Amino acid sequence: MIRASKPLLRLLIPGHYSPFRRLHAGSRRRRYSKNDNDDDDKNDKGTHLHLYKSKGQHLLTNQRILDTIVRKSAIEPTDTVLEIGPGTGNLTVKLLEAASKVFAIEIDSRMVEILDKRALESGLQDRLTVIRKDALKAEFPLLDLVVANIPYNISSPLVAKLVFGPIQFRSATLLLQKEFARRLLAKPGDSEFNRLAVNVTLVADVEHVMDVSKREFVPCPKVDSSVVIIRPKAQVPDVNMEEWLAFTRTCFGKKNKTLGATFKQKKKVAELLNFSDMAASNAEYNDGGDDDESADSDGEEDCSSSSGSSEMGVSPFKEKIMKVLKSGCFDGKRPSKMSNEELLRLLAMFNDAGVYFHDKSNTKCEDINCE
Repeated sequence: MIRASKPLLRLLIPGHYSPFRRLHAGSRRRRYSKNDNDDDDKNDKGTHLHLYKSKGQHLLTNQRILDTIVRKSAIEPTDTVLEIGPGTGNLTVKLLEAASKVFAIEIDSRMVEILDKRALESGLQDRLTVIRKDALKAEFPLLDLVVANIPYNISSPLVAKLVFGPIQFRSATLLLQKEFARRLLAKPGDSEFNRLAVNVTLVADVEHVMDVSKREFVPCPKVDSSVVIIRPKAQVPDVNMEEWLAFTRTCFGKKNKTLGATFKQKKKVAELLNFSDMAASNAEYNDGGDDDESADSDGEEDCSSSSGSSEMGVSPFKEKIMKVLKSGCFDGKRPSKMSNEELLRLLAMFNDAGVYFHDKSNTKCEDINCE
């Protein structure tokens, strides 16, 4: 439990520490020296604000770091900014001063109350719109920038929603767990290189801005953080995204194994055979045309053709996969050392050979989480 005196609350909510006078964080007890008189201490009773570490409620209080985040975000006076998980609004107030409009997604009603109060007292309430929903489920508004201290427990799916979602934006300045940021920034050959980096860098560039000590947060988390900027690329490869995500999931399941070893697994070969059968059947159906007579005459052929690949069996299909790998000299390569260009080339070779990696009847886009 954290019992906060007035000096600490001025850090948590600079200039706005009423009516919330105590913080309980569900961690070990920490004591702070009392600088207030007895009357002030009595007024503290009955007003509490609990911060839940399990929900990622760690408040950044260092004004210099907050100013750096806003400055590096390159906010224009006409910009609309999306903030996710604003907490008590230490960053929000600075965003309101810099931008034309700020949408803040916050699910905690207590934080919403504080945000509204701070915006009102700063005279910027007309620029703030609070969306009280789960950020992973909320529909994002039209925006120019994202600037946010992301809760650690939703970092991967939230980054996926941003970079693969329908909403276009100029950049996203994110405060993330340092380990997560390192994996996001990893290059082929780095020990941290993983599926997360492969998928994100396909569609965006990632820049490291600065590291932030865990001591700059209240309550103090277990790990340090990093600020990164994600900028969507103007041009992205012409690739089916569901197919790409399924392909990288297969390759990076054991990222240090050779591709030859990965694709020799009977279970994986059988799975790919099934997906490829369905893709072939869908292609034949779509090419069938509207002519009734043609459709009738092709009916038997479709049945035999769609089952032909299955009748081929797992072993011949495995040979087809190995042939693709060897023809491109990929059988001895490890995903952890391959560039996106190499992976894109291999996926194109597989698809050209009739090998597919996802169920085309399932339109749900996979999460990019590499774990």
